[in-house]
Amino acid sequence: MHHSHSIFQFRHMVGERTFGFTDLADLMAKATPARSGDRLAGVAAHNAEERAIAQMTLADVSLSLFLEHLLIPYEEDEVTRLIIDDHDKLAFAPIAHLTVGGFRDWLLSDLATPAVLKSIRTGVTPEMAAAVSKIMRNQDLILVAKKCHVKSAFRNTIGLPGHLSTRLQPNHPTDDLTGIAASMLDGLLYANGDAVIGINPATDNVQQASRLIRMMDEVIQHYEIPTQSCVLTHVTNTIECIDQGAPVDLVFQSIGGTQATNDSFGFNLNILAEAQDAALSLNRGTVGNNVMYFETGQGSALSANAHHSLDQQTCEARAYAVARKFNPLLVNTVVGFIGPEYLYDGKEITRAGLEDHFCGKLLGLPMGCDVCYTNHAEADQNDMDNLLTLLGVAGCTFIMGIPGSDDIMLNYQTTSFHDALYARRVLGLKPAPEFDAWLATMDITKNNDQFTLSNKLPEAFRSSLTRMIGEH
Repeated sequence: MHHSHSIFQFRHMVGERTFGFTDLADLMAKATPARSGDRLAGVAAHNAEERAIAQMTLADVSLSLFLEHLLIPYEEDEVTRLIIDDHDKLAFAPIAHLTVGGFRDWLLSDLATPAVLKSIRTGVTPEMAAAVSKIMRNQDLILVAKKCHVKSAFRNTIGLPGHLSTRLQPNHPTDDLTGIAASMLDGLLYANGDAVIGINPATDNVQQASRLIRMMDEVIQHYEIPTQSCVLTHVTNTIECIDQGAPVDLVFQSIGGTQATNDSFGFNLNILAEAQDAALSLNRGTVGNNVMYFETGQGSALSANAHHSLDQQTCEARAYAVARKFNPLLVNTVVGFIGPEYLYDGKEITRAGLEDHFCGKLLGLPMGCDVCYTNHAEADQNDMDNLLTLLGVAGCTFIMGIPGSDDIMLNYQTTSFHDALYARRVLGLKPAPEFDAWLATMDITKNNDQFTLSNKLPEAFRSSLTRMIGEH
């Protein structure tokens, strides 16, 4: 069933000249909008003409070819096996006759309603999603993503149309509890933190993770905040935390789109399944039981030399098959985090963010984005404002909220509590409904969404914090 196709599948005549592409992987890579990572990997089109011809050639490829012509061999890669073994032929049937170009036209048409898009999710493979994204303009990616409604839930409901959630990210360079608590309070008073309160620990071990988990849990329980916490430590550490009785809400892991990438991250699909079972056994959700949180990003497979000569966006889309398997509460692409070797400037970061959001949503993921860049990239906060606004229009599930948009632990630039408010204000979006109601209860917002000077939270926060720091 899984065989290669001859070079003649992928030839294109232009006048007297013939453009050839060695195989489907080569065609996919050369059809990809320009980015530095593919140039670094040596897989990019040589110029705009070759790229345009690759896109025209790709548009004529049948979607069903992706089920036969596997970009990474079935025997070599457990992500490939997952994609093929879990493919839903019944869901695929309505689109099975289409080419990549026909799929684009259909996605943009009024036939592809939110309900219909939901019904085909499990029939779309990551490679099909990646392929169609390569021949779409930014506005196409926004329009189709907007029609893909993906809902998930734990202590509140994420991803409803008309809502934008945020991860409150109170990182601290020494994991100082007072500093973390100050950031948490700041974020909550700005109506941030409904997706998750999630800390990247500066010191990454089981003992430290447990300490941070307990501290966040105490705040969430004390104020009855309808949200969830997460320490973004390695999945095996979280399993140990659960074994030791820590109050774990969500299990985190960075994931990639090839088995070799995930090997380099120190996990496989079995370990994720074990972690999901452990978290589900705690039964800590109130309105749902989506217990996994995954982060991705274009370039991770290439930086691990685990990309099998594929372009970085196709590898990224394959990571979404891994995420989809475990019914996550949250998935986000940390779009500009690795640096300019992979996405050079604001234009490339913007394009990648829109592609990732589109592919994730099409495949049925609660897709968010860390709208970010490193300080040595050719990008600035205005680029982030632009991408944030475009993602807000596209129906992005959640973004990050960080004091002053500057992560003082990870040393990169992202979006602030205020940026999230901006996006909600200009686009008329609300936080998760349960969290929105809690904000009103705490006098943080009034019914008309106006902010008030609430004293309920800070006073209680202070006493609780003093006690916690005394105990720890």
